Amino acid sequence: MDRSGVQISVQDLTHSYSSRGPVTFDQVNLESKPGEVLAIIGRSGCGKSTLLHIMAGLLAPTAGSIRLNNVEVKEPSPKWVMMFQAPHLFPWMQVSQNVGIGLKFANFAEDKIRERVEKTIKLVDLEEFAESNVQDLSGGQQQRVALARSLVMEPELLLLDEPFSALDAFTRASLQKDVRSIAKSMGINLVIVTHSIDEAVLMADRAVIMAGSPGKIKEEIMVELPEERTAQDPEVQKIRGHLMETFRQASASTH
Repeated sequence: MDRSGVQISVQDLTHSYSSRGPVTFDQVNLESKPGEVLAIIGRSGCGKSTLLHIMAGLLAPTAGSIRLNNVEVKEPSPKWVMMFQAPHLFPWMQVSQNVGIGLKFANFAEDKIRERVEKTIKLVDLEEFAESNVQDLSGGQQQRVALARSLVMEPELLLLDEPFSALDAFTRASLQKDVRSIAKSMGINLVIVTHSIDEAVLMADRAVIMAGSPGKIKEEIMVELPEERTAQDPEVQKIRGHLMETFRQASASTH
């Protein structure tokens, strides 16, 4: 099912894990238009993953709000789903069973589950492994199963918390390209948290830089590149260099 994505509005968002603890990030404001691929770049500890968890409804902010199409995010929903660094699959289940588990918990009819699972497994190029046990798959294939499990819910927003960081370079590049392509074809928003400048340039339409403690949005850069992009392209290298220098300056200004 094609969608047009969501308008994301982060308004004066502040977070602290306790009333006496340090502030994770302070008064973050951020907008993302429907169908956009947004990368949030930052060093460890700047609060970028915490921000993503609040977007997913897995954490509550201390102050401020996140709205998707003007609906405040207060809890998890199949409309906004998250992929983590590890695939978190059920190792005793087949690929198709893992992909359909969310639909089963949501009490979808068996024929509807089967239809959606088959379509989504094909989308992530795992048709020949549909009945394989996930324990027998490579790390990249397992992340494709996790991707399919997220997409089968037909979300409006997919949140990615460095899900390719443990993969080899070739597998990572393949998934980066495919995830962007799938999101664009489905018309859904992507928000990617990463510490990789290269990943941001290869996947995003726009990149924002978080830095400092407490974390703040320091800069944003439009990534105006064609859909077909590789690390060797001169324009990719140019934007990468600009983003790297901007990231360096933003990080230095917090010290």
